[in-house]
Amino acid sequence: MKDYEGLLTELNAKIWDYAELKFHETRSMTAHTKVLEEAGFTVVRGVAGIPTAFTAAWGEGKPVIGILAEYDALNGLSQVANVSEKKLRPETENGHGCGHCLLGTASVGGTMMLKDMLEDTCTPGTVVLVGCPAEEGGSGKTFLTRAGVFDGLDIALTWHPGGGNSVFSGSFMANCQVRFRFRGVSAHAACAPQLGRSALDAMELMDVGVNYLREHMEATDRIHYAILNTGGSSPNVVQNFAEVRYLIRSTSNEKVKKLYERVCRVAKGAAEMTETEVEIVFEKACSDSISNAVLEKLLYESMQEEPYPSFSDEELTFAREIRATYTDETMDSDLCVLGCPEFDRRKYLQIMKEAVLVDSIKEYHHLETTIPGSSDVGDCSQIVPTAQFVGACFTPGTPGHSWQMVTQGKTSYASKVMVWSAKVLARAGYQAILHPEMIAAARQELREVTGGREYRCPIPDEIMPPIQ
Repeated sequence: MKDYEGLLTELNAKIWDYAELKFHETRSMTAHTKVLEEAGFTVVRGVAGIPTAFTAAWGEGKPVIGILAEYDALNGLSQVANVSEKKLRPETENGHGCGHCLLGTASVGGTMMLKDMLEDTCTPGTVVLVGCPAEEGGSGKTFLTRAGVFDGLDIALTWHPGGGNSVFSGSFMANCQVRFRFRGVSAHAACAPQLGRSALDAMELMDVGVNYLREHMEATDRIHYAILNTGGSSPNVVQNFAEVRYLIRSTSNEKVKKLYERVCRVAKGAAEMTETEVEIVFEKACSDSISNAVLEKLLYESMQEEPYPSFSDEELTFAREIRATYTDETMDSDLCVLGCPEFDRRKYLQIMKEAVLVDSIKEYHHLETTIPGSSDVGDCSQIVPTAQFVGACFTPGTPGHSWQMVTQGKTSYASKVMVWSAKVLARAGYQAILHPEMIAAARQELREVTGGREYRCPIPDEIMPPIQ
C-alpha cells in the first residue's frame, strides 16, 4: 500500500485554507476529486443536483463499501492556524471549526488505501467515496439520501475529529429547521400607532410562546432560535417585517414533526394576536441515526489493530498551550464521550484530563441512548448499515465550533491522527469485504431495528437544496 501521508497533509491544508460554507464548497470538492481521479477513481460530480456533491468509485461487483466525506466550514470562525491565541484571518470570515477539512481528507485517504488493498490482493469488491456537502446546517446527506445516492451501498463508514478516540454508539437526534416570516403594517409609532400592526411584536410573542412550550415537551427535546430580521433600527416606525429561524430537535422524525406542528401553532397564534400574517418556510431536516453494533465492533477492532502515532515534544508543547486556553468544563461536550453512560464517561474523562494529546482508545460499549446533537449521517443510516468513530486530532476537550478547533486544523499532530483515521477506515472496509457474513449481519441488524419500514425523507419533496 502506498504512503499517502504527504499527499493527505497537503490536501487537508488546502481544504482548511478554502474554508467554504455549505453548498458552496467548490474548490474543496475540486481538490478532493482531482486527487481521486489521479488515483484511478471514476468521479461523478453534481450528484442529486447539488454542484458540490460527488461520488468516486473504483472496483466492480459486490460488496460495495461506502465511505462518507464532509468538507464544509462555518461562518464567524476566522482564525489563523497554529497559534495559541484568537487571531482573525484577514482574508475570510470562515473557519473549519468542526474539523471537516480533516474529516473529508481522511475519508479520501481511507478510500484510496482500501483500493490499494483490494488491488494488491486481487480481491473483488467496490469502494465508493460519497462527497457530502453542507453537513453544517444544510442536511446535505438528507438530500443525497432522498435522491438515492446511498442506495447501492452495502455498508457505510465514516469518522469525525475530536479530542479522544472512540466509536460512536447510540442515536443522534432528528431535527428540522424552519423560518417564520411575519408581515404587518408600518405606521408612525407616535402619531398613528393605531394604524400599525407590528411584525416585531408577533415575532416576540412567538418566541415567548415557544419558551412556555418548553415546559411541556420531552426532556430530550430541544428548540433553538436565531432572530434574523427585526424590521429595522428606527423605534418610531412600527415594524412591518420580522423574521426568525427555529431549529427543532427530538429523538425521532415522528416526534420532530409533532413538535414542529406545535411550534407552528404558536407562530400562527402570535400572528392572530397581532393581526399580522406569518409565512412558514421549511428549510431542511435530518433523521435520527440508527447505530449498528456489528459495524461498531468492526471499527473498534480496527482502531485497536492500527498502530497509533506518537507525538514530538514540540507538538506536545503547542498542544499544552492550546489546552491552557479553556477549562475542564468543556470535557463533557467532547464528541468522544457524548451519550456515554456515567461510569464510562467518568473513566475516560479522567484520561482526557491527564493527557495533553490523547493516545488511548475508549473502551467500546454498544449503547441504546440519545446523543445530544444531530448529524445528517442519520439519513444514510436509515437505509444503509452505518458506523462512525472519533479520532483525537485536537487537545482533549477542545470546544466544538471554536477558534481553538480551527487553529489546530493544520497542526502536525492533527494530520498524524487524520492519517491514522484513514488507515482505520481502510482496514475496517477491507475486513468487511473479506468477511461477507459481517455485512450480512449488519444488514440484518438494520432490518430488525427498523422493522422493515420504508424510509421517508423528513424533507418534503418540494424543498430543494438552498444552493443559491
